[in-house]
Amino acid sequence: MIHPSDFEVLTFDCYGTLVDWETGIFGALQPVLRSHGKSLPDADLLALYGEFEAEAEDAPYTSYREVLASVMNQFGDHLGFVPSSKEIHALSSSLPNWQPWPDTIVALRKLQERYRLAVISNIDDDLFAATRELLQVNFAHVITAQRAECYKPGLAIFQRALEEIAIPPGQILHIGQSMYHDVRPARALGLSTVWVNRPSPRKNVGAVRRADGVPDLEVGDMKGLADILLA
Repeated sequence: MIHPSDFEVLTFDCYGTLVDWETGIFGALQPVLRSHGKSLPDADLLALYGEFEAEAEDAPYTSYREVLASVMNQFGDHLGFVPSSKEIHALSSSLPNWQPWPDTIVALRKLQERYRLAVISNIDDDLFAATRELLQVNFAHVITAQRAECYKPGLAIFQRALEEIAIPPGQILHIGQSMYHDVRPARALGLSTVWVNRPSPRKNVGAVRRADGVPDLEVGDMKGLADILLA
């Protein structure tokens, strides 16, 4: 149970929560697979994506562009093809065009009237800069994996956020689509959490590594979150 008046800052995961990254992932990956005569059911593709990305992010820090290149190479290794140099960068090239969910911008604008908003994202600074323009709101804080040299669910990126935001954890509500990346690590640091359980061919998980977690609140979209916090 959460009490909206307890919080001063809302921190958001971006890709998956605010941005429809599964459509972006499909748009980048499926043409590459087809060009090599390969195909996968959508849920299987997302499951592999989640594992390949997590493996790349578990390694010593590299840029998110390199993580995405590793993901593409791992698809090639798994399915038996060699992606071209252009195909290796298909995910990172398409990412700046991945679109917010239809409910995102209106909800963020409403929430901004009551709370300070922040982003904690597994992303490079320049890639998020393009997404920030699409989101059309002013974020008081943006903490990227590049700045922290750490990917969620690593705690260092959350600790960097706590240092920058500089208020007690009890006044921060963290909102994310991923149990693995967001709910579990945020709760480990004493943050209240919201799980945004977006629709996905891989129900209740999406394009991330499967993990258990216990959020303080579950909603289906950003509109539902805004309705509760601003009631």
